[in-house]
Amino acid sequence: MNVDLSLLNPEIAISILGLAVLVLGLIIPKESRHGLGWLTALGLLGVLGLTISGWNNQGTLYHGMFIVDQYAIFFKITFLTAAFLVTLGSMRFVDDMGDQSEYYSMMLFATLGMMVLASAGDFITLYLGLELMTIAFIVLVCFKRLDGKSVEAGMKYVLLAGMSSAVLLYGLSLIYGVTGSVTISEVGRAVAVTPVPALILGLVMLVAGLGFKISAVPFHMWAPDIYEGAPTPVTSYLAVGSKAASFAILLRVFVAALPGIWANWTMLVAVLSAITIIVGNLVAIPQTNIKRLLAYSSIAQAGYILVGLVTASEQGIKGVMFYAFLYVFATIGAFTVATYFYNVTGSDEIKDYAGLSQRSPLMAVVMLICMLSMAGIPPLAGFVGKFYLFKTIVDNYLWLAFIGLIMSMVSVYYYLRVALVMYRDEPLDNSPINLSTPVAVTLIIAMVATLFIGIYPGPLSQVINMAAHSFFMH
Repeated sequence: MNVDLSLLNPEIAISILGLAVLVLGLIIPKESRHGLGWLTALGLLGVLGLTISGWNNQGTLYHGMFIVDQYAIFFKITFLTAAFLVTLGSMRFVDDMGDQSEYYSMMLFATLGMMVLASAGDFITLYLGLELMTIAFIVLVCFKRLDGKSVEAGMKYVLLAGMSSAVLLYGLSLIYGVTGSVTISEVGRAVAVTPVPALILGLVMLVAGLGFKISAVPFHMWAPDIYEGAPTPVTSYLAVGSKAASFAILLRVFVAALPGIWANWTMLVAVLSAITIIVGNLVAIPQTNIKRLLAYSSIAQAGYILVGLVTASEQGIKGVMFYAFLYVFATIGAFTVATYFYNVTGSDEIKDYAGLSQRSPLMAVVMLICMLSMAGIPPLAGFVGKFYLFKTIVDNYLWLAFIGLIMSMVSVYYYLRVALVMYRDEPLDNSPINLSTPVAVTLIIAMVATLFIGIYPGPLSQVINMAAHSFFMH
């Protein structure tokens, strides 16, 4: 069996980088370890370049167990972009915490898990990628070992992630039992012939297991506590990376493996999407902690992205990919501001953001633009993303588009509440907040990308069209 290892270049490169960072942390003296952040960031840029250069290098490995198509490559670019921005924005935070090599290597291994997930062509590869990502995140969530909230968040995440993995695994085993195959393409062919009750049960378990990973209601209960307790940079990567990776595999399984029973699950996903949008937005309104507010906001965003799965069409997949990509910049921008603000003031309470526009104009304007983008205000990227998603369902699910529209208006209320505190209220402490260079660069990249994609979405849209088209090629 000839194996074209060039298809695995990004995964091999990031594995080597992760191991190198871990080993260097054991060898070099403590005072020199802050350089590991720069090594990780530059290494991620290198892997990103390698991934982009392999855009046209497509194929399958190991009898369809590992699929490298433009769909998978696009998601890998999304994960690597997110990992780079999180690393850049969290260097100061990690230097204060110590244990740099463990932090950065776990970030890299979590990214590797996501990349494996995006290319998973069978259930075993899917599960391995999912567990690699989850275990790395468990370590990262309870990284502040002496902080009670962080340890509590880690324990909750271990228990709930374990339970969701067990449910998912049972669902996958039921589908295997009915179809006799673990390869996604073969399952798709078998399902078209034999839709049976056991398959529907397996499907429900898949929805529950992956619903936990994307924090869709009613599987969202873990998100606010864990987002609040985990170190803020970890929260931002958990909100972006874990969610995008789960959507990548959700689309792969539902659209490629289960189109034969599409009628059985499309309404389920539509209802799940509507409930997630409503609950996420309504519960965000009374929040006073910025991380909890962003947690409920991210639950609502998961609901919006689920809309793209309802039609299971090329347009729906394009909408999911477009939104997942722009969501990276808006979320990491907002969380980087929250991270740096906590570093300076020791507070995550919204009321303490009073007068932030006077203390750090850049932080205030980035927070405002990122939040308005999540609310879907034109001409920001979030508006274009929501437009692409809701355009796919207007014909058959007009009620869902209405719910999305009304709840987007509701979300403007709680996002603008934060803006009011930053711009209207007088600061309790007048001292300016000086940004470190990596943080300033991260914030500027997030802000410029959010504005640019919103005003000029054409180039990204064309790339995503190619990637969505490649999804249906095998």
